[in-house]
Amino acid sequence: MSIRDVYIVDAVRTPIGKFGGALSSVRPDDLAAHVVRALVARTPGLDPARVDDVYFGDANGAGEDNRDVARMAVLLAGLPVTVPGVTVNRLCGSGLEAVIQAARAIAVGDASVVLAGGVESMSRAPWVLQKPERAFPAGHQQLHSTTLGWRMTNPRMPAEWTVSLGEGAELIADKHAIGREQQDAFALSSHQKAAAAWEQGLYDGEVVAVEGVDLTRDESIRVGTSMEALAKLKPSFRTDGTGTVTAGNASPLNDGAAALLLVDEEGLRACGREPLARIRASAVTGVEPQLFGLGPVEAVQRALARAGRGFADLTTVELNEAFAAQALGCLAEWPELDPALVNPRGGAIALGHPLGASGARLAGAVAHQLAAAGSGTGLAALCIGVGQGLALVLER
Repeated sequence: MSIRDVYIVDAVRTPIGKFGGALSSVRPDDLAAHVVRALVARTPGLDPARVDDVYFGDANGAGEDNRDVARMAVLLAGLPVTVPGVTVNRLCGSGLEAVIQAARAIAVGDASVVLAGGVESMSRAPWVLQKPERAFPAGHQQLHSTTLGWRMTNPRMPAEWTVSLGEGAELIADKHAIGREQQDAFALSSHQKAAAAWEQGLYDGEVVAVEGVDLTRDESIRVGTSMEALAKLKPSFRTDGTGTVTAGNASPLNDGAAALLLVDEEGLRACGREPLARIRASAVTGVEPQLFGLGPVEAVQRALARAGRGFADLTTVELNEAFAAQALGCLAEWPELDPALVNPRGGAIALGHPLGASGARLAGAVAHQLAAAGSGTGLAALCIGVGQGLALVLER
């Protein structure tokens, strides 16, 4: 069996909304449907009935995104009912996992045209109530927030594995001696690059505003922030005087969706469009759960090796900024990588991190950057809660 080439024809995303912000009134299945509808509309030569499958990442799935949000997006977007949909969950890597699984289906000949993406509404993530172990309990019951992080944790898990995500970032800061000022400087740069990219129109061809919502740009970008403003923020996780991770040097809670159109050669002819990029290789790895932020380190190295490429071959990199300490920790373990290539249009600290959508946003961003450059090799990578890393290599 021959392996087929897989192309990214197009990629779109919503503007990313703040927690409780402009997109908080929009259901996640409607966010997903919006990017699916927009993506199909941008390729009028493609008959929607030719879409073989729709893969969508979703990290929580505990609220309005239950019951297979990918299939709901297909139906709400008005695609033919014959188009199926599957939802995948690799926590923060879910959107990129959807892209990788879709590409794999095309590569082995199981599909020719696939939509892949991700969605998350952290604003609308519900509280959940466990069923009692016996009927009719007399006491009070506890609600668990599904917005982010551990909940209903198995008591058999070692305590060091189940620390908060922020404490995990602090552990990486300790490991690599990454101080508060360095983290704040990284965060400031993310905001500055994101603001400049919007001002230069670099996101105009990628972001599709949600109808009925007054939001045209990413809502979490702090245009006027400074090192002085960031320095005033108190540590969020360690309050004993040793903390370095703050709300200013960590990604916020967000809402948003992203989607990509993936095809083989036959699908490319049906679309009648020049592709943005070609998928070259991917890799996933695991690390100790408390050091989840370093998950991309080995995944990136494996993906590059599978692609027959090295750090010197890269022309652009999108590394998800869950925390400044986490991103800087990864960069410290990739001394061959030029930091200037990383997140040239801003990262998640500024743009936002809607969990299930972020990986698809990264893949789309790399594809658009390669298309703008005309050639090159790009990399998208994320750390993942509970200790995983995921990476994808694209080229043009």
